[in-house]
Amino acid sequence: MRRTTTGRRGARRLVRGALTAGTAAVLATALAACGIGEGFEGEPELSDGKVTISVNWWGADARTQATEAAIELFEDEYPNIDVEPQFADWSGYWDRLATTTAAGEMPDVSQFDQLYLSAYAQRGALLDLDRVSEFLDPSVLGDQLLDSGRVRGSLYAVPTGGTASAIIINTTLFEQYGVPVPDTGQWTWEDFERAGRALTEASDGEVHGISPWGGDAITLTVWARQHGAQVFDDEGNVALPADVLAGYWQEVRDLIDSGAAPGSTQLAETGGLPLDQGDLVTGRTAMKFIPAGMFNAYQSAAPDYAFSIADWPTDPDTHAGFQYLKPTMYWAISSTTQHPAEAALLVDFFTNDPRVGELFGVDRGEPGNPRFRELIEPDLDPGTREAMAFSSRVTADIRDTPPITPPGASDLETVLGRYNQQVIFGDATPEEAAEDFLDELNDSVRAAS
Repeated sequence: MRRTTTGRRGARRLVRGALTAGTAAVLATALAACGIGEGFEGEPELSDGKVTISVNWWGADARTQATEAAIELFEDEYPNIDVEPQFADWSGYWDRLATTTAAGEMPDVSQFDQLYLSAYAQRGALLDLDRVSEFLDPSVLGDQLLDSGRVRGSLYAVPTGGTASAIIINTTLFEQYGVPVPDTGQWTWEDFERAGRALTEASDGEVHGISPWGGDAITLTVWARQHGAQVFDDEGNVALPADVLAGYWQEVRDLIDSGAAPGSTQLAETGGLPLDQGDLVTGRTAMKFIPAGMFNAYQSAAPDYAFSIADWPTDPDTHAGFQYLKPTMYWAISSTTQHPAEAALLVDFFTNDPRVGELFGVDRGEPGNPRFRELIEPDLDPGTREAMAFSSRVTADIRDTPPITPPGASDLETVLGRYNQQVIFGDATPEEAAEDFLDELNDSVRAAS
């Protein structure tokens, strides 16, 4: 029976924790001692009676409304299953999830992020989805994307979608200052820096050509793959060579020193600003590394500018197939669920039902289900269509997926950003920062093993 909107909203649980995300990660490391085990034995079966399951997600109001609409469709399809919605903002979400999981009260279905997936899976908090394959078939997503939900060979989460890493280019600024828009078809890193420096010089420093990366997981992963390396190996060990990491930061230093990128003070002042206040949107820089799925967000925030999207520069020794589909988020099932079949049906519904694809659109990233993409494509704005086409094009021939973040490394981006600041201010050389970062990351991963 369909619930009224009032009833649905009354059932919501808006959770806002007071703990920090770092504390959530610490709580998660304690899960191994809590005796978490499988919530059911034998083969999962659908119940003949009334069943209630819970589903948990983070996000803004638009996501909540779309998810609740999808839940109502699911309840219409399966009238004996009631779905209890729970949601929070990003930081409150992980605090609450760590606490409830440690207490053995994890929601039946939860939205997950790549940074935390392995930690929860390896500590026994998530269900191996092969156990519910009778009720859940995510094969439409393809192996490349599905592999990002695997931990040590087993599938623990179903990706909602994936996106490639891209460079966004403000073509208006290049044209305004009479600088040729770079030919990105076969451009090199030297071409990239030269174009950025030319724009800085043509504008007398009013605009800088490039916003360098600030220390984020997707650019680090792509840089490593360009150089034939990975950040982590399949066993969850830190595998990033120190010289590759030093090169990642040396690139930033070179862009700053050449004038292609702003100086350290401007980078530090604008690094943490909201998207609509950042240097790219305000026209202070013209090129920036972004997840391709964010392309339209930048275009919408700066409607007076025209933007294009491009693949990364390469060099003759760049390894082929360096791009990958970074999972935007996942659906995972608790290992302690008492209703694994019903929980699997919900994840299958979210993954495969075309009506859900139309409701979700690109809110949870560029859809991984090809049918979803076909359904929403006609109604998408040009920027989103361009970004989706870009991700499909640059990852078309990729067959491998980088290993996901292991336990102990959930704060990877925070630590990476801290050392990035040291490099741009000259407090550490790229080599010194690389050595110290890898020591710290290795210690954290070992402590969590």
